[in-house]
Amino acid sequence: MADAKDDGYGAGSGSTVRAAGDGGRGFLGEVRDAVSTRAALVMLGALLLQLSFALSYMGAFHAPKPHQVPITLVAPPAVQQDLMARLDALPGDPLDVTPVATRAEARARLLDRRTDAALVVAPASRTDILLVASAGGPTAATAAAEILQEVARAEQRTIVVRDLRAPSAGDSRGLSSFYLVLSWTIGGYLAASALNMAAGSKKPTLRRTLVRLTAMLPYGFVSGIGGAIIVGPVLNCLPGAFWELVGIGTLVVFASGVVGVALQSVAGTVGLGITILIFTILGNPSSGGVYPPSLLPPFWAAIGQALPPGAGTTVVRNTVYFDGNATTGALWILGAWAFGGVVVAILTAALRRKRRREVRPEERAAAAH
Repeated sequence: MADAKDDGYGAGSGSTVRAAGDGGRGFLGEVRDAVSTRAALVMLGALLLQLSFALSYMGAFHAPKPHQVPITLVAPPAVQQDLMARLDALPGDPLDVTPVATRAEARARLLDRRTDAALVVAPASRTDILLVASAGGPTAATAAAEILQEVARAEQRTIVVRDLRAPSAGDSRGLSSFYLVLSWTIGGYLAASALNMAAGSKKPTLRRTLVRLTAMLPYGFVSGIGGAIIVGPVLNCLPGAFWELVGIGTLVVFASGVVGVALQSVAGTVGLGITILIFTILGNPSSGGVYPPSLLPPFWAAIGQALPPGAGTTVVRNTVYFDGNATTGALWILGAWAFGGVVVAILTAALRRKRRREVRPEERAAAAH
């Protein structure tokens, strides 16, 4: 009898009761218990990011088509206008032609990053010269060469391509700048996310927000040094300009990080999703790292250089290969994102503190009654 009593109140009986209870709850009950509303919303958000990723990358890259690729034309006045008219009349408007008087001027425009190619026509010969700088993006140079060679064949002429600034041996496809900036931007917002996971971070105070923003600066500096070491001494992808790359990396990581801090301060976990949307889903395919704006669909071509990945890729590429030409605008873009992130993060925390101070007296009065 003692044993029976123990069985009635012991673990065995309890297990039976729980099992019966679980069975009574059924499969849907188990699902409701295992997947909370919050978890379901997070999964939905992940699904939307996943589909957005696929749409953005494949939308940008699935069918690259040249549109207004900037080229410079050097030709005698007798043939210049006729040739410009024929190039401007090509189906799909693939070229944007700018005439100049001398080969030296065309060369300067190419190295200043104001053009992707320069066609030098020699009427006395059947061979023309196409100057390119493939370090600025091999796909743009290749697209311009293919179009112009097709035009030349129709005129029974030949084009010889001369590359004035090729990528380094370790950067044969010219993509190292893009991948370096990609690593910096992802590192920045992941660091911000790590800070957001700290205790009490759901609604950070103004002091904690200032600490987070400040922490992104040394993190960015270390990231800049690490990236410059990898693409320089370690892999020899982007040799030279070591300290310039450190500075660029610091700015890129800081901008990405403080935007991440700001958006997560405003919207919590949703803010991380918005950060990924801006930097990775929209920013990377439109950056010009794989295809330049002239080969991207209109939407991606329009937004690319206004987002940190595009601005960062331009600054790195032009600093390493083109003596820092055409980087001012991109640096301003990065600075604007960094400044905006700092301002939004501080204002959000300050407004939250103000609301708390306004609510507390009312709570104390209600408690007194």
